Amino acid sequence: MESKRQQQFAKLIQQDLSEIFQKDMRSTFGNAFVTITDVKMTPDLSIARSYLSFMLTNDKQGLLQDIREKTKVIRGILGNKIRNQVRIVPNLEFFIDDTAEYAAHMDAVISQLDIPPLKEGEEIED
Repeated sequence: MESKRQQQFAKLIQQDLSEIFQKDMRSTFGNAFVTITDVKMTPDLSIARSYLSFMLTNDKQGLLQDIREKTKVIRGILGNKIRNQVRIVPNLEFFIDDTAEYAAHMDAVISQLDIPPLKEGEEIED
C-alpha cells in the first residue's frame, strides 16, 4: 500500500509527464497519442514506474522502446518542470498499460457465454 506522500508525488509526476508527452515531445513520437494512465512510486521516491496507453499507433512495443531510449531526455525535461518542488528527480521506468485491452477481452469472453435461462420454479444451485 502506498503512503500518502507516494500518492501525492505520483500524481505530480503523472501530470507533468502527461504535459511532456502532449506538448513538449508530441512531434518526437510521430502521430502517436501517448497517455500516462498511472504512476507508481517506490517507497524512497527514487523510481517512478509509469504506465502508458497508446492511440494512433500500430507498433506499441516499438513506440515503448523509443520512449525508453529517450528516458534521459524526458527525465531532464521533467527535472526542469519540478525542480522547485522536489529534492531529487526520480528515475523513470515505462510500461504498457494493457488494462483496457484486457477489459475488452473479458467483455468478449463473457458475451460469448451461453447461459440458459431458468425455467419457472427452478432455483439456482450452489
